[in-house]
Amino acid sequence: MRSHLKHFINGEWVESTGSNTIDVINPATEEVIGQISDGTTEDLDKAVAAARAAFPSFSQTTKEERIQLLNRIADEYEKRKSDIVEAITQELGSPLSMSEKSHYKMGLGHFRQAAKELESFEFTERRGNTLIRKEAIGVSGLITPWNFPTNQTSTKLASAFAAGSTVVLKPSELTPFAAIILAEVFQAAGLPKGVFNLVNGFGEVVGNGISSHPDIDFVSFTGSGAVGQKISENAAKTIKKVALELGGKSPLIILEDYDMKKAAKIAVSNVVFNSGQVCTAATRTLVPKSKHDEFIEAVKEVLPDFRVGDPQDSKSFLGPLVSEKQYHRVQGYIEKGLEEGATLIAGGTGKPEGLEKGYFVKPTVFTNVQNSMVIAQEEIFGPVMSILAYENLNEAIEIANDTIYGLAGYVIGEDVETVEKVASSIRAGRIVVNGAAQDFSAPFGGYKQSGIGREWGDYGIEEYLEIKSVVGMPS
Repeated sequence: MRSHLKHFINGEWVESTGSNTIDVINPATEEVIGQISDGTTEDLDKAVAAARAAFPSFSQTTKEERIQLLNRIADEYEKRKSDIVEAITQELGSPLSMSEKSHYKMGLGHFRQAAKELESFEFTERRGNTLIRKEAIGVSGLITPWNFPTNQTSTKLASAFAAGSTVVLKPSELTPFAAIILAEVFQAAGLPKGVFNLVNGFGEVVGNGISSHPDIDFVSFTGSGAVGQKISENAAKTIKKVALELGGKSPLIILEDYDMKKAAKIAVSNVVFNSGQVCTAATRTLVPKSKHDEFIEAVKEVLPDFRVGDPQDSKSFLGPLVSEKQYHRVQGYIEKGLEEGATLIAGGTGKPEGLEKGYFVKPTVFTNVQNSMVIAQEEIFGPVMSILAYENLNEAIEIANDTIYGLAGYVIGEDVETVEKVASSIRAGRIVVNGAAQDFSAPFGGYKQSGIGREWGDYGIEEYLEIKSVVGMPS
């Protein structure tokens, strides 16, 4: 049992001013594995005060000092590898191999990348007698989701530290332990007191408190569109800058010239990764009508390779969904797909055979899906694939863009000119070609209702900076 009933404020673990606690559930066993404190407004005020007090000195540290700091953090992070992997497996239900190869490595990648970006990052620019400065924005409030406890948290923190901004973090109450380990990592790395502060709790108190706090200068949030809208409304009252990374309903367009077996493997992996709990999940698969039947058979053939099972089992590719609420949400969408008349070719409602305990779902594939259907328009956040057939490339692009979202898109094809045309036509912030690997230097963020702003690499650092012009500055 993990018991973490203190918040990390001004460089030390302090008791909460409240007495309420929150149980943390292992989604694979449905058992309580720990408790955290339910933070109060008073706890948040203390954290914000600490961050504001630390800002003047930390914002004036040199680029070289912050590079050294980020590299020390990465070094200490590596020392805690087994602890991080274990925590994510227990709190999120991610299979051990996925916790290591994806969650752990992505968190590490952001700290290393931020340090690398700083080496060539310019905080000043001269234009004649005008000096343009990029200065740390101030106290940043970070609100992170449960689906990537290290990735989403680390990219925000690494960028903030690189910019010279102090922070207050509220991680998800569903997956708080990875963030608690990060606090210990920062302590070991010698992060100055007050630069990082962590307050656990629910969004109603701590999250709303961050977005409306008069002494917080910037809010970075990753999560649902509804909460993102609330954060924007709260922040508007003090004219606070906001960065939002919200939902997605990403299209994956398969071109006629690509091998359907390879395409099926890429498509399925992009739906079931992290049990489908991914905002960039390629949940709308667009296939040429001429290749539809061949693709369906290929999907049926590769699907068994993505096994659902105990997260502690090295053979498992999918673990459970994060919570009972999320389980019922996904079940509801599968039922909706059946009601709407989509054809079920794999999976369906209920739990996989032999997995009656835990929030496990069957990887589910629908075909004969129309883009007007609920399952093709709304973010399901589970391993549910909708296959849509298209007549020609113009129709495929039209379908791909027929959504309120624009976070990611995918193209699978051999002809470079056609791939480039499709990639440039999809209205989304990140396009992935032929299953390419992650690039931590590339900006990440969305068009339309998928968000505001960018994370990762130098674009992520820019979010935590203000621009100042000093006019008439002699050289």
